[in-house]
Amino acid sequence: MQRTTKQVPAQLLIGLLFIGSGLWAQNSKINKLHDEIKSRTNQEYASLEQLYKHLHTNPELSFHEEKTAARIAEELSKAGYAVTTGVGKHGVVGMLKNGNGPTVLVRTDLDALPVTENTGVEYASKVRVHDDQNNEVGVMHACGHDVHMTSFIGTARLLSQIKNQWRGTLVFIGQPAEERGGGARAMLKDGLFTKFPKPDYCVAWHVASELPAGTVGYCEGYALANVNSVDITIRGVGGHGAYPHTTKDPIVIAAETIMMLQTIVSREMKPIDPAVVTVGSIHGGTKHNIISDEVHMQLTVRSYSDHAREQTLQSIARISKGVAIAAGVPENRMPIVTVADEFTPSTYNDPALVKRMAASMKAILGADKVVAKEPVMGGEDFGEYGRTAEKIPLAILWLGAIAPERVQESLHTGKTLPSLHSSEFAPLPEPAIKTGITAMTAAVLDLFNSK
Repeated sequence: MQRTTKQVPAQLLIGLLFIGSGLWAQNSKINKLHDEIKSRTNQEYASLEQLYKHLHTNPELSFHEEKTAARIAEELSKAGYAVTTGVGKHGVVGMLKNGNGPTVLVRTDLDALPVTENTGVEYASKVRVHDDQNNEVGVMHACGHDVHMTSFIGTARLLSQIKNQWRGTLVFIGQPAEERGGGARAMLKDGLFTKFPKPDYCVAWHVASELPAGTVGYCEGYALANVNSVDITIRGVGGHGAYPHTTKDPIVIAAETIMMLQTIVSREMKPIDPAVVTVGSIHGGTKHNIISDEVHMQLTVRSYSDHAREQTLQSIARISKGVAIAAGVPENRMPIVTVADEFTPSTYNDPALVKRMAASMKAILGADKVVAKEPVMGGEDFGEYGRTAEKIPLAILWLGAIAPERVQESLHTGKTLPSLHSSEFAPLPEPAIKTGITAMTAAVLDLFNSK
């Protein structure tokens, strides 16, 4: 029995060859562009490394970023951007219009932390200043904002140099006071989305203290938490330690309050709507045999959803008062619960935007260099840009910053790596900065060319 083979129509073959050649040409064009991005990044790196070391050595605290802002403004201006300073006090906005197309906002933060550096690097910060409470403190970029700023400037330079590859408007912003949760609100209040082109997308980096330099992490949906600081003053009736029956002991009341606060997450919150209540500080009393009048506590409260945030804060106030009533504290000595004005809203990464950016970054870095990450309970005020009436899609991605061999050592031995905000946090500059530039440039180009 003979088999017959069907002949493929000539028109179909021609069509398949045409499609195949088109895909080959497109891939060849993309590869050539990626090679150009990497080449330009290498060419720019020597000057960017000097910028990084300058920023690292000369950090400034939140709302005091005057010199840092001036340097970022100067760099954006040199790269061809129209620059406006003083937005939200020390905020910087650089614009580059290049025909009709989407508007993409790229953000960096400018501020450093009141931490005395102990990294041992030759360009370590030795800055000491008086903070807003007049305490003398060391100042350090212990959260990687120096890496953010340097990658930001490198990306701004490259996108200006390859204007023939995109059409639209770039808005590069240097934001003050991320560490105090007020910089994004200050810039928005000062007209960021009204005086300047309103973005179609907002994107940013944050370094990761557990990812090796040269890699990128991404998270869809909630990525960072609501962060509230709460102060509680437990008030009692003081007296002699030998006569506790004549007092209302605020230390005992505080202890009972702390234990009850632990039931908020375990017994009041939905298990699928996470929250954290941590008592980070407790102070009360002066002497062995004196029952004090007051105990002061400081709490950090974390959540993702706004509902969980409100429920947690309301429960803290209710429990604090309820324990005091149960202890027989007079009405005029009820606890004082204060929620600090400085807070950070949760950051919700638009899933579709994150998928697009991750795909672009995989194409230029390699799929093994771009990994999915779980959300964290850390805070970042970048989420503010997605909470205006326009609900602009945003995405903040993680930029690996640690020497790969140190990450491997930690995985094999369990040795803890210095975390963000640690006095020993020391990024590995070159691979981290180069990765930040190439990956963000490729992602922004895709946002311009795919809309």
